[in-house]
Amino acid sequence: MRKVALPTLLAAGIAAAAITTSSQAFAYGAGDFYTRVGVAKVEPASDNGSLNIGGADYDVNVDDEAQFAFTLGYRFHDKMGVELLAALPFKHDLQVEGVTDGSTKHLPPTVTAQYYPLGGTDARVQPYAGVGFNYTRFSDEETDIGASLELDDSWGFAGQLGVDLLIDDNWALNAAAWYIDIDADAKVGSADAGTVEIDPVVVMAGVSYRF
Repeated sequence: MRKVALPTLLAAGIAAAAITTSSQAFAYGAGDFYTRVGVAKVEPASDNGSLNIGGADYDVNVDDEAQFAFTLGYRFHDKMGVELLAALPFKHDLQVEGVTDGSTKHLPPTVTAQYYPLGGTDARVQPYAGVGFNYTRFSDEETDIGASLELDDSWGFAGQLGVDLLIDDNWALNAAAWYIDIDADAKVGSADAGTVEIDPVVVMAGVSYRF
Protein backbone atom coordinates (compact mmCIF):
# COMPACT_ATOMS: atom_id res chain seq x y z
CA MET A 1 0.00 0.00 0.00
CA ARG A 2 1.36 3.42 -0.93
CA LYS A 3 2.20 5.97 1.69
CA VAL A 4 -0.64 8.43 2.39
CA ALA A 5 1.39 11.23 4.01
CA LEU A 6 1.66 13.38 0.87
CA PRO A 7 -2.01 13.07 -0.21
CA THR A 8 -2.96 13.98 3.36
CA LEU A 9 -0.68 17.03 3.19
CA LEU A 10 -2.19 18.11 -0.12
CA ALA A 11 -5.74 17.72 1.20
CA ALA A 12 -4.83 19.73 4.29
CA GLY A 13 -3.31 22.44 2.11
CA ILE A 14 -6.46 22.71 -0.01
CA ALA A 15 -8.61 22.95 3.11
CA ALA A 16 -6.32 25.55 4.66
CA ALA A 17 -6.37 27.61 1.48
CA ALA A 18 -10.09 28.19 1.87
CA ILE A 19 -9.57 30.05 5.17
CA THR A 20 -5.98 31.32 5.01
CA THR A 21 -5.20 34.62 3.31
CA SER A 22 -2.27 37.00 3.45
CA SER A 23 -2.22 40.62 4.47
CA GLN A 24 0.29 41.13 1.64
CA ALA A 25 -0.49 41.13 -2.09
CA PHE A 26 1.58 38.21 -3.35
CA ALA A 27 0.22 38.63 -6.92
CA TYR A 28 0.54 34.86 -7.44
CA GLY A 29 -0.54 34.40 -11.05
CA ALA A 30 -0.17 35.30 -14.72
CA GLY A 31 3.35 36.06 -15.94
CA ASP A 32 5.21 34.18 -13.20
CA PHE A 33 8.26 32.11 -14.09
CA TYR A 34 9.32 29.73 -11.33
CA THR A 35 11.52 26.80 -10.40
CA ARG A 36 10.91 24.15 -7.76
CA VAL A 37 13.92 22.29 -6.34
CA GLY A 38 14.00 19.32 -4.00
CA VAL A 39 14.37 15.58 -3.55
CA ALA A 40 12.08 13.26 -5.51
CA LYS A 41 11.38 9.62 -4.71
CA VAL A 42 10.23 7.25 -7.47
CA GLU A 43 8.01 4.51 -6.02
CA PRO A 44 7.21 1.88 -8.70
CA ALA A 45 3.94 -0.02 -8.62
CA SER A 46 3.88 -3.18 -6.53
CA ASP A 47 3.37 -5.39 -9.61
CA ASN A 48 6.00 -4.74 -12.31
CA GLY A 49 4.92 -7.44 -14.75
CA SER A 50 6.85 -10.51 -15.87
CA LEU A 51 9.49 -11.52 -18.41
CA ASN A 52 9.49 -14.68 -20.51
CA ILE A 53 12.94 -16.27 -20.38
CA GLY A 54 13.57 -19.70 -21.88
CA GLY A 55 9.85 -20.31 -22.29
CA ALA A 56 8.93 -19.58 -18.66
CA ASP A 57 7.49 -16.41 -17.10
CA TYR A 58 9.30 -14.77 -14.17
CA ASP A 59 8.00 -11.91 -12.03
CA VAL A 60 9.86 -8.60 -12.10
CA ASN A 61 10.33 -6.27 -9.12
CA VAL A 62 11.71 -2.72 -9.45
CA ASP A 63 12.95 -0.99 -6.27
CA ASP A 64 12.34 2.61 -5.11
CA GLU A 65 14.95 5.28 -5.70
CA ALA A 66 15.42 8.93 -4.62
CA GLN A 67 17.32 11.68 -6.43
CA PHE A 68 17.69 15.46 -6.77
CA ALA A 69 14.96 16.89 -9.00
CA PHE A 70 13.71 20.26 -10.19
CA THR A 71 10.93 21.81 -12.22
CA LEU A 72 10.69 24.84 -14.49
CA GLY A 73 7.32 26.47 -15.03
CA TYR A 74 5.40 29.43 -16.42
CA ARG A 75 1.96 30.81 -15.51
CA PHE A 76 0.30 32.13 -18.68
CA HIS A 77 -2.96 32.83 -16.78
CA ASP A 78 -3.79 33.42 -13.12
CA LYS A 79 -5.22 29.90 -12.93
CA MET A 80 -3.29 28.07 -15.67
CA GLY A 81 0.36 27.17 -16.20
CA VAL A 82 2.75 24.64 -17.69
CA GLU A 83 5.64 22.85 -15.95
CA LEU A 84 8.55 20.57 -16.86
CA LEU A 85 9.83 18.03 -14.31
CA ALA A 86 13.49 17.00 -14.69
CA ALA A 87 16.03 15.18 -12.52
CA LEU A 88 19.43 13.58 -12.35
CA PRO A 89 19.33 9.95 -13.61
CA PHE A 90 17.53 7.55 -11.29
CA LYS A 91 19.23 4.16 -10.83
CA HIS A 92 16.84 1.35 -9.88
CA ASP A 93 17.79 -2.09 -8.65
CA LEU A 94 15.55 -4.78 -10.12
CA GLN A 95 15.00 -8.48 -9.66
CA VAL A 96 13.78 -11.09 -12.13
CA GLU A 97 12.50 -13.59 -9.56
CA GLY A 98 14.55 -16.79 -9.45
CA VAL A 99 16.74 -15.77 -12.40
CA THR A 100 18.85 -12.65 -11.85
CA ASP A 101 19.32 -9.34 -10.07
CA GLY A 102 20.14 -6.24 -12.07
CA SER A 103 19.76 -2.49 -12.42
CA THR A 104 18.84 0.22 -14.86
CA LYS A 105 19.08 4.01 -15.07
CA HIS A 106 16.38 6.25 -16.44
CA LEU A 107 15.59 9.90 -17.10
CA PRO A 108 11.87 10.77 -16.81
CA PRO A 109 11.20 14.31 -18.16
CA THR A 110 7.50 15.07 -17.64
CA VAL A 111 5.42 17.99 -18.92
CA THR A 112 2.10 18.95 -17.32
CA ALA A 113 -0.53 21.62 -17.92
CA GLN A 114 -1.61 22.88 -14.50
CA TYR A 115 -4.74 24.37 -12.94
CA TYR A 116 -4.49 26.63 -9.85
CA PRO A 117 -7.99 27.04 -8.32
CA LEU A 118 -6.85 29.93 -6.08
CA GLY A 119 -4.57 31.61 -8.63
CA GLY A 120 -4.88 35.38 -8.69
CA THR A 121 -5.90 35.58 -5.02
CA ASP A 122 -3.92 36.47 -1.88
CA ALA A 123 -4.16 32.94 -0.43
CA ARG A 124 -0.82 31.87 1.03
CA VAL A 125 -1.64 28.20 0.36
CA GLN A 126 -1.87 27.53 -3.38
CA PRO A 127 -2.90 24.00 -4.44
CA TYR A 128 -2.68 22.87 -8.05
CA ALA A 129 -3.39 19.88 -10.28
CA GLY A 130 -1.95 18.93 -13.65
CA VAL A 131 -2.17 16.47 -16.53
CA GLY A 132 0.36 15.79 -19.26
CA PHE A 133 2.80 13.28 -20.65
CA ASN A 134 6.10 11.62 -19.82
CA TYR A 135 9.06 10.41 -21.86
CA THR A 136 11.38 7.94 -20.11
CA ARG A 137 14.79 7.03 -21.50
CA PHE A 138 16.48 3.90 -20.10
CA SER A 139 20.24 3.24 -20.11
CA ASP A 140 22.99 1.14 -18.52
CA GLU A 141 20.89 -2.00 -17.99
CA GLU A 142 22.86 -4.70 -16.18
CA THR A 143 22.32 -8.24 -14.82
CA ASP A 144 24.44 -10.32 -12.44
CA ILE A 145 24.50 -13.35 -14.76
CA GLY A 146 25.95 -11.56 -17.76
CA ALA A 147 22.81 -11.84 -19.91
CA SER A 148 22.05 -8.66 -21.83
CA LEU A 149 18.94 -6.74 -20.78
CA GLU A 150 17.49 -3.93 -22.89
CA LEU A 151 14.53 -1.71 -21.95
CA ASP A 152 12.91 0.38 -24.69
CA ASP A 153 12.13 4.05 -24.08
CA SER A 154 8.58 4.81 -22.96
CA TRP A 155 5.89 7.45 -23.60
CA GLY A 156 2.93 7.70 -21.23
CA PHE A 157 0.29 9.74 -19.40
CA ALA A 158 1.12 11.75 -16.27
CA GLY A 159 -1.10 13.24 -13.57
CA GLN A 160 -0.02 15.64 -10.83
CA LEU A 161 -1.13 17.15 -7.51
CA GLY A 162 0.84 19.77 -5.60
CA VAL A 163 0.73 22.66 -3.16
CA ASP A 164 2.83 25.78 -2.56
CA LEU A 165 2.95 27.38 0.91
CA LEU A 166 3.99 30.96 0.20
CA ILE A 167 6.63 32.51 2.46
CA ASP A 168 7.09 35.86 0.70
CA ASP A 169 6.87 37.35 -2.82
CA ASN A 170 9.50 34.93 -4.16
CA TRP A 171 9.88 31.89 -1.91
CA ALA A 172 7.52 29.05 -1.03
CA LEU A 173 7.63 25.56 0.42
CA ASN A 174 6.44 22.92 -2.04
CA ALA A 175 5.14 19.36 -2.01
CA ALA A 176 4.03 17.51 -5.14
CA ALA A 177 3.16 14.06 -6.44
CA TRP A 178 2.94 12.62 -9.94
CA TYR A 179 1.49 9.38 -11.24
CA ILE A 180 3.42 8.37 -14.39
CA ASP A 181 2.53 5.60 -16.83
CA ILE A 182 5.88 3.93 -17.66
CA ASP A 183 5.74 0.62 -19.56
CA ALA A 184 8.98 -0.54 -21.18
CA ASP A 185 9.25 -3.40 -23.67
CA ALA A 186 12.18 -5.63 -22.67
CA LYS A 187 14.66 -7.82 -24.49
CA VAL A 188 16.82 -10.45 -22.82
CA GLY A 189 19.74 -11.72 -24.90
CA SER A 190 18.28 -9.84 -27.93
CA ALA A 191 14.98 -11.79 -27.70
CA ASP A 192 11.66 -10.11 -26.91
CA ALA A 193 10.78 -11.00 -23.32
CA GLY A 194 7.71 -8.95 -22.42
CA THR A 195 6.96 -5.63 -20.74
CA VAL A 196 8.24 -4.14 -17.49
CA GLU A 197 5.43 -2.07 -15.96
CA ILE A 198 6.97 0.51 -13.63
CA ASP A 199 4.00 2.95 -13.33
CA PRO A 200 5.44 4.89 -10.40
CA VAL A 201 4.16 7.52 -8.03
CA VAL A 202 6.83 10.23 -7.77
CA VAL A 203 6.77 12.35 -4.59
CA MET A 204 8.84 15.49 -4.22
CA ALA A 205 9.41 17.96 -1.38
CA GLY A 206 11.45 21.14 -1.58
CA VAL A 207 11.29 24.87 -2.15
CA SER A 208 9.88 27.06 -4.91
CA TYR A 209 11.28 30.34 -6.22
CA ARG A 210 9.31 32.82 -8.37
CA PHE A 211 11.13 35.18 -10.73
